[in-house]
Amino acid sequence: MKRNSILLIGIILGFLACDHPNEAIGSEESFIEIRESSYSDFKVVGAMKNVMWKGELEGVINLDTITEKTGLYAIGPMSYLRGELLVVDGRSFLATVNSDSTIRIEENFKLTAPFLVYANVLEWEEVELPLEIKSIKELENFINEKTKNFKRPFTFKLIGQINQGKIHIQNLAEGSTVSSPNEAHAGQVNFDLQSEEVTIVGFFSTEHKGIFTHHDSFMHLHLITKDESKMGHLDKAEFGKM
Repeated sequence: MKRNSILLIGIILGFLACDHPNEAIGSEESFIEIRESSYSDFKVVGAMKNVMWKGELEGVINLDTITEKTGLYAIGPMSYLRGELLVVDGRSFLATVNSDSTIRIEENFKLTAPFLVYANVLEWEEVELPLEIKSIKELENFINEKTKNFKRPFTFKLIGQINQGKIHIQNLAEGSTVSSPNEAHAGQVNFDLQSEEVTIVGFFSTEHKGIFTHHDSFMHLHLITKDESKMGHLDKAEFGKM
């Protein structure tokens, strides 16, 4: 299969049909995939700033109402900021925090979000990720420079190892109200990662700060480990073989 031949020879530039994307998650070789997308197949519902500043915590979209789930990728928070959502190639995951401060992950499409960005990806363009790219900021700069001629916004995916990292899961107390980012993040629980095989799904735009990216970034990233035991919003990472 074409995917296997690409992985065996390392990182090359070309087009790849994502017929069996889960096979790459456990592969020895790793790569970054970037989706060139137009607005016709790239959807944004709600806005991060409305959640953070206006306290609009209730769901504005039910994931189960997205009819086309083939190649579906999506990220966003759970309604009322009680968890993190991630859809990877049509599989929908919810990460929440247990009472003992451990992570609970379930696979479920009957979920709602106060804002969500999503796209259906059936074909990827592979772009070489230099070994010197180690941090999230370096990744953002590299992607921004590498995709000057791409239609934006777009979806991208990284598969491989992180040497260390930090994720968070929103865990706002029931009945909370929000009128600022500090209040929105009041229940946030952080988790450290060490030497994990992961899949990272990201959405990139230079025009959506406050909509689906924070004010200081062009990217919004969610991570899930290969064993599906850890998942959340990616805040910090030292990339290994990706």
